[in-house]
Amino acid sequence: MTDTIRACLWMLGTVMSFITMAVCGRLLAGTLDTFEIMMYRSIVGVIVVCAVIQLRGLWPEITRRHLGIHLLRNMGHFAGQNLWFAALALIPLAQVFALEFTTPLWVLVLSPLLLGERLTRIGALSAALGFVGILIVTRPGMIEVSTGVLLASASAIGFALSILLTRKLTRTETIACILFYLTTMQLLMGIVTVVWDGDIAVPTAGEIPWVIMIGFAGLFAHFCYTKALSLAPATIVSPVDFIRLPLIMIVGAMFFSEAMDPFVALGAILIFGANYLNIWHSSRQQAVAAK
Repeated sequence: MTDTIRACLWMLGTVMSFITMAVCGRLLAGTLDTFEIMMYRSIVGVIVVCAVIQLRGLWPEITRRHLGIHLLRNMGHFAGQNLWFAALALIPLAQVFALEFTTPLWVLVLSPLLLGERLTRIGALSAALGFVGILIVTRPGMIEVSTGVLLASASAIGFALSILLTRKLTRTETIACILFYLTTMQLLMGIVTVVWDGDIAVPTAGEIPWVIMIGFAGLFAHFCYTKALSLAPATIVSPVDFIRLPLIMIVGAMFFSEAMDPFVALGAILIFGANYLNIWHSSRQQAVAAK
């Protein structure tokens, strides 16, 4: 089996993890709020990450060099994930995923401000095409822009901030260190927000499996994506991620009676094309520079 095939298989693991999180989040939305979901998810994450670190003897890798960056990174991810779970309860799953695909475009727009990276002409074109895709998905003026759409769109910005700061952290920190602070800091944030909310719901026996699946799926998605990129370039693995959209449309139709909206599919294709154009151009530039 070639590295490319293995990379695609790992990306399928990422896809299935995100779908699992979305379905479980929708099932829990009626009884647990997003703060509670995030708190319980983080409890599972802390247990798993600390167990792996202990078994592999990775505690020396957990440094305190960049606690401020870790904090900002996890605040962005915590906000994005809360908004994402909130959107799942309000709009079709496929629409949430389509708007989530704009995350790399927000990375593109924000990277000059946060990392000092130059925005190229191709990058600007990609961002513009992605914005057109957002307009097709949301159709402002034709249909009412709902709260769910706004939440899903805002979640992509939170995820973009998390990605940018993760990129900064990976220059000096290991994955074990990043995941340790991801789970522990977000557990503390979950506890604080749940206490601030003033209404703590305990999952029932029937809901506990969904909570555990969200916790494992979130960590497994990070692991699979990292493994995929270690085996093949982004130009190879990125298209596999787009399988999420038709799969989640089928899941939404089968289990939640959601209509398959062709405008969502069309807008998502344009957003994905914009992302892929930027990835292809960046890979080509790197190849030329390496010669």
